[in-house]
Amino acid sequence: MRVSAFEAGQVVLRRDLLLAFRRRAQVLQPLAFFAVVTLLFPLALTPELSRLRDVAPGVLWIAALLSSLLAVEHLFRDDGLDGSLEQFVVSGQSLTALLLAKTTAHWLMSGLPLAIMAPVIGAALGVPMAAMPTILLALALGTVTLSLLGAITAGLTLGVKRGSALSSLLTLPLAVPVIIFGARATELAIQGAPSTAPLYFLASLAVLGLTLAPLAAAAAVRIGLE
Repeated sequence: MRVSAFEAGQVVLRRDLLLAFRRRAQVLQPLAFFAVVTLLFPLALTPELSRLRDVAPGVLWIAALLSSLLAVEHLFRDDGLDGSLEQFVVSGQSLTALLLAKTTAHWLMSGLPLAIMAPVIGAALGVPMAAMPTILLALALGTVTLSLLGAITAGLTLGVKRGSALSSLLTLPLAVPVIIFGARATELAIQGAPSTAPLYFLASLAVLGLTLAPLAAAAAVRIGLE
């Protein structure tokens, strides 16, 4: 009996989540990096909450971007080394659906925890409690796009030595719109102003990424495996 692409994707999603729980160090490393980078700013800059509040949007989003790039390193690397990606290609299932499932697992174990941590970190930077829901939503949407972009660049650098550094360099310029709109949404939320417009832009980027990135990632993986 032939398994549907949705069922195959569910199997890959469960598999990757189980593997992530067994490799807790890989999951905790980006989160620890995010916390350390953001919490160092009060020590290096000033303990005055008013000044920390002004730099909080940039600090949160740059730290989230760097943490996401750190997590992308493990997205396809292990499966490329043990031959799992080759099995995905020859399995007869949709490679696009399988890679989307892997990217979803990656976001659940890296992007979503970053978004959940952000309000806690934001409190240390003087961010008011009223801004926390907007910041959480903005980072959840932004990290979806960052994970999808990371899937494309991880596929392109699959067969390259030291591909993680090259993948980061390729992702950085593509992530600029996410950083701009995410930081703007955070800034407006801190000021108590409506942040609907930048949130809509972040949502549209996430939808565009969900539409196009899995196809591009599948093509990149095929190229990387050749």
